[in-house]
Amino acid sequence: MRRYFPVLSIAGSDPSGGAGIQADIKTISALGCYAMTAITSLTAQNTTGVRSIMAATPEIVRDQIDMIMEDIPPMAVKTGMLCNLEVADTVAERLEHYRIKNIVVDPVMVSTSGSKLLADDAISLILERIFPLSTLITPNKSEAHALTGETDPDCQARRFQEMGCRNVLLKGGDTANTDFKTDILYLENGKRMELRADAIDTVNTHGTGCTLSSAIASYLALGYDLVSAVNAAKLYITRALEAGAFVTTGHGHGPVNHFFSPRRLKNFNPNKR
Repeated sequence: MRRYFPVLSIAGSDPSGGAGIQADIKTISALGCYAMTAITSLTAQNTTGVRSIMAATPEIVRDQIDMIMEDIPPMAVKTGMLCNLEVADTVAERLEHYRIKNIVVDPVMVSTSGSKLLADDAISLILERIFPLSTLITPNKSEAHALTGETDPDCQARRFQEMGCRNVLLKGGDTANTDFKTDILYLENGKRMELRADAIDTVNTHGTGCTLSSAIASYLALGYDLVSAVNAAKLYITRALEAGAFVTTGHGHGPVNHFFSPRRLKNFNPNKR
C-alpha cells in the first residue's frame, strides 16, 4: 500500500479562512500533501481584525496531537498561534516526547490587522522549549525585534541561535521597500542567504506568514532539503500573492490565492524510501 505525505499544523482557527489552520490546510493541500490539524484556539476574526479568542484546553490539544501521532505520524509539523502558557507548554511537551524530525515554528504574536495573538507569559516558554526543537523558525521583522531586543538582522539571528534555534528565516515582507521583499536565511553551518522576490502591490496579505511556514513544512515532508524547501515556499507565496492581488474578499486584508496551481495529492511507496 502506498502512503500520502502527512503534514500537521498546530495552530489557531480563522473562521474567515485566510490565516491560521484554514490557510495551512489550503497550503498543504495545494502542494500535494495530506493536511492534519491540532487546533490550539478558536478566534472570531475576519479580514478587518480579531474580535475575540478562546484558547483550547491543554487536554484537548494534547489529545489531538496524540491521536494524530498514534495513527498517522506526520512527516513535518508546523506550529503557529499557541495562544497562552498552558497551550504552549502542552505543545512543547508533546513535541519533546515524539521527537519529530521536521518542525517549522512560526512565532505568531500579532495578526496582520495588528491584534495580539500570544500571551506574554507564553513567550519565554516558546523561546526556551519550542525554539530548540525547531528545524526552522520564521519570525517577521516585528516579531524578531520583540523576541531578541535587537534591530539588526544579523544580531537577531545570532540571538536566536544562542537560544538554540538551528536555522532562522527572518522575513522581510513587512518592510517598507516597494520594489522587492528580501528574506534572510541563517543556517546552522554559519551560512547566510538572501532570498529576494518582487514586491506584490496588494492589500491581500492576510495569512502570508501562516502560508509560508506551512509551505516550508510541506516541502520538507516531500523530501526537499531546507534551503530548497525555503526557496520553493518563497516562490509559492509570491505567486499566491500575485494571483490573489486583484480579487476582493472582505473589507480589509484579504487572503492570498492558495490554489493558483494546485497539485494532486501525492503518495509514495514506503518500501522504497
